[in-house]
Amino acid sequence: MHSELYKNQRQKMSKTLEVLKNDLNSVRAGRANPSMLDRITIDYYGVITPINQLASIAAPEPRLITIQPYDSSVLVDIEKEIQQSDLGINPSNDGKIIRLSIPLLTEERRKELTKIVRKMAEESKVAIRNERRNMNDIFKNMEKNKEITEDELKTCLDEVQKITDEFIEKIDEMVEAKEKDILEV
Repeated sequence: MHSELYKNQRQKMSKTLEVLKNDLNSVRAGRANPSMLDRITIDYYGVITPINQLASIAAPEPRLITIQPYDSSVLVDIEKEIQQSDLGINPSNDGKIIRLSIPLLTEERRKELTKIVRKMAEESKVAIRNERRNMNDIFKNMEKNKEITEDELKTCLDEVQKITDEFIEKIDEMVEAKEKDILEV
């Protein structure tokens, strides 16, 4: 029974890691990466749609992303959304394709991006800790209801903490790798 609860905890924490991974991929690190555009959405006939579902996105060169909409009527909307996003890139549009030229990052922008990455990491850690608290509450209630003994409670809480530490460490590793990527010139 406890193993099912631990498995559930691991699944929820893994989802948090997955969200962080996607968020980190959307942070620009000086190289063209189509996943930078994953968070950008367009109102397409009343439906909020990610641009990767409305256009073919490619990185033909290390510092260039091309966006070719399947429906040319959204070209201007995509361009507008990119300009309003926090990417800091100015798109150029030739009527068929939007080109995003990825400038080299300034030292100031690199520091800004590392702060953003650390904030994302902290939010993920908070989510992990919330899950730990939820699990601890479940086990404490089980002990209160005499479903487990006090010794079993201590063992369960230790296991929950061990799983939590494991996921916090994974977050730190992911963030460290991303920061290294951002600071690399």
